[in-house]
Amino acid sequence: MALILPPPLVAALWAHAERDAPRECVGALGGHRHGAQAQAAALYPLPNVAPDPERSYLADPGHLLRALRAMQLGGLTLVALYHSHPRGPAWPSDTDTRLAAYPVPYLIADLPTRLLTAYHLPGGERVPLHFRDG
Repeated sequence: MALILPPPLVAALWAHAERDAPRECVGALGGHRHGAQAQAAALYPLPNVAPDPERSYLADPGHLLRALRAMQLGGLTLVALYHSHPRGPAWPSDTDTRLAAYPVPYLIADLPTRLLTAYHLPGGERVPLHFRDG
């Protein structure tokens, strides 16, 4: 499955990652699925409540639930989750892989290289990203 990210959402994701650094940011993307691709339409920043937020992330469960409800009310579905790696790298850590719980792409924003990548976890398969409007 490929994921389409409109430029305003890409900018909002990077702004969230930069604002939360040196802590890892975390958030959700709502949108629409169309066959083998998904189109992101809304970004939902979430608080990182991990015990060591500079090395890992854990989305606040209550905020995640509210984001999922907002998506549903807006006619959207969860199409991806994202988090940052303030010191890199652009690929999933062992913790990222072990804790993956949703069947959606997981985006990683690598701040040092400004590289945004996506993976299906826990398998680790790369997900193609397209930075454009619908």
